[in-house]
Amino acid sequence: MAQQLDLVVHSTHEAGVKLGGIGAVLDGLLSQPAYNAAVKRTVLVGPLNTADDLEMTRLFAPQNHFQPLYLTWRYLNDASPELAQQFNQVERDYHVHIVYGKKKYGAYEHEVLLIDPHHINPASVRETKYFFAEQYGIDSLRYQHDDEYNWYITAAAPSFAALGALVNWQPGRAVIIAHEWLGLPMVFAAIHRQPGAYKTVFYAHEVATMRPLVEGDRGHDTRFYNVMRQARSENLYVTDLFGDQGWNYRHAMIHAAGAFDAFLAVSDLTLQELQFLGPQFASRPISRVYNGVPAPNLNIDQRWVSKDKLAEYARALVGFRPTWVFSHVTRMVLSKALWRDLRVMEQLDNLLAARGESAVLFTLSSTVPQGRASEDVWRWEREYGWPAWHRSGNGDLVGLEVDYWQALFGFNQRARASRIVLVNQFGWSRERCGGRMPADMEYNDMRRGSDVEFGQSIYEPFGIAQLEPLSAGALCCLSTSCGCAYFLERTMLDEKSNGLDLNNIVLADYITLPPGWEYPNAYAMRNIGSFERDQIEAAEAWRAANKIIQRLPRQGHDAWVLQENGRALAEKMSWKVIVEEELVPALHSLF
Repeated sequence: MAQQLDLVVHSTHEAGVKLGGIGAVLDGLLSQPAYNAAVKRTVLVGPLNTADDLEMTRLFAPQNHFQPLYLTWRYLNDASPELAQQFNQVERDYHVHIVYGKKKYGAYEHEVLLIDPHHINPASVRETKYFFAEQYGIDSLRYQHDDEYNWYITAAAPSFAALGALVNWQPGRAVIIAHEWLGLPMVFAAIHRQPGAYKTVFYAHEVATMRPLVEGDRGHDTRFYNVMRQARSENLYVTDLFGDQGWNYRHAMIHAAGAFDAFLAVSDLTLQELQFLGPQFASRPISRVYNGVPAPNLNIDQRWVSKDKLAEYARALVGFRPTWVFSHVTRMVLSKALWRDLRVMEQLDNLLAARGESAVLFTLSSTVPQGRASEDVWRWEREYGWPAWHRSGNGDLVGLEVDYWQALFGFNQRARASRIVLVNQFGWSRERCGGRMPADMEYNDMRRGSDVEFGQSIYEPFGIAQLEPLSAGALCCLSTSCGCAYFLERTMLDEKSNGLDLNNIVLADYITLPPGWEYPNAYAMRNIGSFERDQIEAAEAWRAANKIIQRLPRQGHDAWVLQENGRALAEKMSWKVIVEEELVPALHSLF
């Protein structure tokens, strides 16, 4: 048995509050027995904006399971006298506030250290920026007007100083993990202040250089991933094909991490993207550590109860009770490619009408992360039938929601057997979504009762949300641009060798070029644009729709088989498997 690690530090912007994907990953990893058996002590470190009422409310909310032990400006000090004295010294030296406490992750408790650098000592920031320039060539003058960049830079040095006070500068067999580029400044500070004390790891939950290259061109994933794959065979890198990326401070940060001791990537795609950054990544081993998939143990009756609630809600909104309920739970951002759902639904509508069946797709997505005030939603429901109808200019439709509503409105006008409903509100409950929603509705009903979950992103490093309904027996329709597709294909192949033929996953391949589409080199592939992507999307939408219509469970036994196979597949991809087979071995290999 490998020797325990003395300390693992997670440097992340989601140290205190779960905001998105990284928070979900931390929940999955840190709650596993295998992780806690391998690591004696875990500390999560990150910045905190104490002036943000919403962030502070979420930090201290009961469901966040955070127990504060040290907050001097609130006169709370349950830390030891020695630790409190050292924290206080760091606060005076750097002009920062420190929040220290413990947080529950499943059955385990881990330490959380948060720094508010709002009033940072300017001398500390100048020293940090000088080191970044000298050691890594990061020109902070180039990014000095960006608030996000400055926030993480200013928090770096005091965060590591506070960590030193907490662990007494004697970490032993210690690892410090930077989760995404946002965790890198504090790790750079560790290298500066105490070189060699920690094994340094960059955990790539995405490669921030690549996202704008995918989103910013009309060819999207069809163009980018073909260029990337061809480029690697020609020994070319991202700057060779797409020019200098130094304008992007996120790229500058990640590029500087090339000398770290180890790299972790959440998918095969993310691993390939790291290698595409440059020779310093391409020549180094990168450990693949997939995200885990939720695998709750549900019975078929729970599924029917939840589906009934969704179908009744659909009837109240659109005037008919659908045969099938579809869903897409996601952020309202370009990378989620919501237009692809409409393309598949256009094909499905004809197929459903021919069978005498119907469907409603609930798109649960908002550009406002905290959602709308409940009283506004209830008023809009009375005035014009929200969420079946929407309006702009009153706080209802914001940003990308406007374009999406216009597209689905046109679809709803044409469709014969289906409708799409945009629920642009945070919180799937009657209180948050209005009086037409069943009184006992909860978010888990969306995950348990959906027949199909969409998630056909153009950029998706992994895609946990796409697979959340898998254990309930839903069909999951996703693109091969989702990192989880590779994990799925590998796992499904293993299951097929065991005699199981799994039909739970519908993969839409928007990357592979049709036969006869030939390009002489990676440079030529840069010309792939919206014309080529549109043709591929039209063909794939038709194929995906036909797979869905064939696999929807029309007999009780078929639904039971989908649920049993979905749960078996999810269990093979669970956080338990990921920690035991991928993360822990990767950490032990550092020593």
